[in-house]
Amino acid sequence: MSAVSDRLPVFPWDRLDPYKSTAAAHPDGIVDLSVGTPVDPVPERIRAALAEAADSPGYPTVWGTARLRDAITGWCERRLGAQGIEHRNVLPVVGSKELVAWLPTQLGLGAGDTVAYPRLAYPTYEVGARLAGASYTVYDDPTALDPTGLRLLWLNSPSNPTGQVLDKEKLRETVAWAREHGVLVLSDECYLELGWEAEPVSVLHPEVCGGSYEGVVAVHSLSKRSNLAGYRAAFIAGDAEVLGELLGIRKHGGMMTPAPVQAAAAVALDDDAHVAEQRERYLARRTALRGALESAGFRIEHSEASLYLWATRDEPCWDTVGKLAELGILVAPGDFYGPAGDRFVRVALTASDERVSAAVRRLAP
Repeated sequence: MSAVSDRLPVFPWDRLDPYKSTAAAHPDGIVDLSVGTPVDPVPERIRAALAEAADSPGYPTVWGTARLRDAITGWCERRLGAQGIEHRNVLPVVGSKELVAWLPTQLGLGAGDTVAYPRLAYPTYEVGARLAGASYTVYDDPTALDPTGLRLLWLNSPSNPTGQVLDKEKLRETVAWAREHGVLVLSDECYLELGWEAEPVSVLHPEVCGGSYEGVVAVHSLSKRSNLAGYRAAFIAGDAEVLGELLGIRKHGGMMTPAPVQAAAAVALDDDAHVAEQRERYLARRTALRGALESAGFRIEHSEASLYLWATRDEPCWDTVGKLAELGILVAPGDFYGPAGDRFVRVALTASDERVSAAVRRLAP
């Protein structure tokens, strides 16, 4: 049996530990802007739903309750513009990272198959390919890829880490190209409800997919829009044949979202008001941090959506990480997301108002 170190890259966040120690030594404490983990309270209605379902002694179903599937399909229609979406087109998952990491394996990919993802991207796309024993490649333009052996194409709009948004035309062109070549499109849309300077569009929108879900699957999470990262609540929606295959595999693997979490997720998906409130919090933090970074000599690129600012001072990213750590501010180096990010840092908006204000003061010229 091969060691984990032989199959997977070094876990990137471990490399930040020395810088975290430096930042934590600041007299006023650390401002951790390195990880996009929510810090605001879970809305009361969602917590109440979780508590009310706490007496759930039996096994939950992998496919989820009918109540949850109703909430998912309703949300997809309301927020994504998806048409004619049915229960067979949706599947709850135990957090989106689990899905990304294990999807190639669950789809039966292996030697001779290729997974493609953006040149700057969430590292788990590569991890998923490696776990399956498949090859992987990166792209700037997905329609310029060599389709030979390509089985799975990851899109990510809004992007993590850059916040870039793909427009309908590019999404439509990509879906058409993938269908022509028999490539499954997985669209990671976990930040779709956090558009600032652009309006993100789902791959399930009829102007993108033509009203058919053949060959397309969208990935969504409640972690950011509802502060439910600790609940591990997410779902996929799209091609019923693909989801049916995954449902069968996940039944065998016992990959079940806990029943109380299913109940809480249904309430969260039915309620748009708390999402609007959370957006306002993030918008205020984004405005403050962007202004402070620009005043400190940073240039912000893309960042038109998502929970991050993609920032550079045109120096090696680890130099920037080190200098900010001396100010008690911890950020993520851009090369975590690929070599093309080696002169950028990713700055998360997920800190309390008080900590964001502290960062703004420390960044002042």
